[in-house]
Amino acid sequence: MNYLIGDIGNTETKLCILNKDFKIIKRLNIKTSKINNKYSFKKKFFSLFHNKPHSKNALFSSVVPSVFFKIRKNLKQNFKINCKELKQTDYLKIIKVKVNRNQIGSDRIANAVGAFKKYKSNCIVLDFGTATTFDVINKSIYRGGIIAPGVNISLNTLINKAHQIPSFTLKKINNVIGDNTISALRSGFFWGYIGLIENILSLIKKQTKKNYKIILTGGFSKLFKNSIKSKSIIDRDITMIGLTHLLKNEIF
Repeated sequence: MNYLIGDIGNTETKLCILNKDFKIIKRLNIKTSKINNKYSFKKKFFSLFHNKPHSKNALFSSVVPSVFFKIRKNLKQNFKINCKELKQTDYLKIIKVKVNRNQIGSDRIANAVGAFKKYKSNCIVLDFGTATTFDVINKSIYRGGIIAPGVNISLNTLINKAHQIPSFTLKKINNVIGDNTISALRSGFFWGYIGLIENILSLIKKQTKKNYKIILTGGFSKLFKNSIKSKSIIDRDITMIGLTHLLKNEIF
């Protein structure tokens, strides 16, 4: 039997098919906004399943409840797949949570479970998503985290709100002082986020008096990795690793 896992984000939804040994055998990324289109949804999912789905169960983390409900309904109607959203009762068997459980995004819990199971050490998962989030895991304990503005949201808001700011792509820039509008913008965003990241990591270490393995995930991981002073690794599958371990825990 195969399994389906997915992470529904504000911007993008990631899907993976797992084989009977819980190994990823196929991936599909969809813009979350496109899931509202029923035709597009069926076409994308048929391509994922090669027109012949073998999955009976699916587990999702989600920060967009309305999209999860649509996916659950369509998977049941079109593919006879039972779809479940990650809940408190699922992860408490694996990881202890020291914060308000009702206010933690299931994607961040999946990240924490993935970090704990894969790295078995103190970890900070830095996720460059719609928001920039930091999740602190002390071995089997989720300590909490930090939510900062996402890079793209900040960039697009500035472009949309400031009439004289042109559209631009974010790149690493070596000179801090820009000599034109674009280089000044790139410097502000790139080095501004480096400063935010380094400061938050330093404060976490100071408050907890612990050292951490820093795990980067999300779209801007590669851009920022080599400019962060703290040693870090990129793991784009950390959310899926967490969901996979929760499936193994027989939550259905």
